[in-house]
Amino acid sequence: MDSTRSSDATMTGPVLVGTDGSDPAMRTVRWAAGEAVARNRSLRIVYATGTSHRRLYLSRGDIQQIDDFAEDALEAAAARVRQLAPALPVTTAVCENETAECLLHEAGPDTTIVVGSRGRGGFSSLLVGSDSLRVAARSHVPVVVVPGGDDREPTGVVLAAARDERDGETLRIAASLAAREGGTLRVLSAWAFLENVGSMATMFDGMDRLAADQATATAQLVAPLRREFPDLSVTEHVLHAESVSETLVAATADADMIVIGTRRRPHSIGSPLGHVTHSVLHHTHCPVVLVPHP
Repeated sequence: MDSTRSSDATMTGPVLVGTDGSDPAMRTVRWAAGEAVARNRSLRIVYATGTSHRRLYLSRGDIQQIDDFAEDALEAAAARVRQLAPALPVTTAVCENETAECLLHEAGPDTTIVVGSRGRGGFSSLLVGSDSLRVAARSHVPVVVVPGGDDREPTGVVLAAARDERDGETLRIAASLAAREGGTLRVLSAWAFLENVGSMATMFDGMDRLAADQATATAQLVAPLRREFPDLSVTEHVLHAESVSETLVAATADADMIVIGTRRRPHSIGSPLGHVTHSVLHHTHCPVVLVPHP
């Protein structure tokens, strides 16, 4: 299976998580296990060794040692999951390829991939930022990036970033996650107008009209959610911001997760993910759910 092919995004299928045996990785595995339990679906834990591309430099003994470490790390992760959720179906796999290749190959069309924001480095660098970004940039199934740090008390808030009509399905997924947990959905539409000129933007005519248009567009996006999830508390926040990314990052401090639709730039230098997504991934206070646009 390979999630580089297009598919409809869902957040109801099995969960796939990467580990490298580090403490941040174990936190990511715990988050993935909780998500699998909430869905009543299976969890698969993968360790990417990257040895397939380094065989010219590694002896057979080196490879065996790395594989043994990977197996031990997987067993420790699976044992921790069994303690937390004894009834959860858990499988493990050692993959000799690089992180992104392993996870994308393992993911089916309805899988959600969970990665951490950092890892050990070296041969077992499964959760470093560059690997997480590669997975997010290439995946056509949802990807959750779990930040490092200590666990926080839940807020009951799912935050969703809204930009235009392409975010309709992203908002629907966010609403379903909030409804599943009995929480609330906060839809945030942060927009910038001539942000490069800073405070001078307020001097331009038409600012009030632009703000009203943005509010109307956001309300139209949210209206179907109110009909489909009548018992869900949904709030809309339309903000003119000097920096959209800073506004979103600040909002993650009071949320259990933020759901963002990924817009890929097919003909750009560097990562196809946009700079706002990059900033949120690097500075978020809560897990980031990236939902690929069709």
